[in-house]
Amino acid sequence: MSDKVPLTVKGAKHLQEELKRLKSQERPAVIKAIAEARAHGDLKENAEYHAAKDQQGFIEGRIKNIDGKLSNAQIIDITEVPYAGKVVFGATVVLLDLAGDKKIRYQVVGEDEADIKQGLISYTSPLVRAMIGRSEGDDIEIDVPGGAKQFEILEVIYE
Repeated sequence: MSDKVPLTVKGAKHLQEELKRLKSQERPAVIKAIAEARAHGDLKENAEYHAAKDQQGFIEGRIKNIDGKLSNAQIIDITEVPYAGKVVFGATVVLLDLAGDKKIRYQVVGEDEADIKQGLISYTSPLVRAMIGRSEGDDIEIDVPGGAKQFEILEVIYE
């Protein structure tokens, strides 16, 4: 069983940029802040020192977290996947909510990339699990706390 986690090219790029910023800007800044706070003397009652140490712990934890995610990532470039008209990881899907006659657009992404407000939905969500492998024109149904919701897949885009 593979422990690789799917990630879009864009998602991987964002993580790499954050990692670079943490290592090249934030880590050196917090090291400098710790050194300055240390210069003020008694460390037991030095709030700036403790705040800087807390920040350092957060930064180092985030660096380790991102390194782990990137090392376990399977980066999928949807533009290199032969178009088959089916919903797959990385595809953008236009749905019609059959109850409200409302169009919704989502891109299927990894868990760390998901942001519903940006139209990015995790491949582990019930909606995506119902859509995977389906094609344009297919109807899908998912159970939600308020009952069943039905959608029609209007368009599948590989971009």
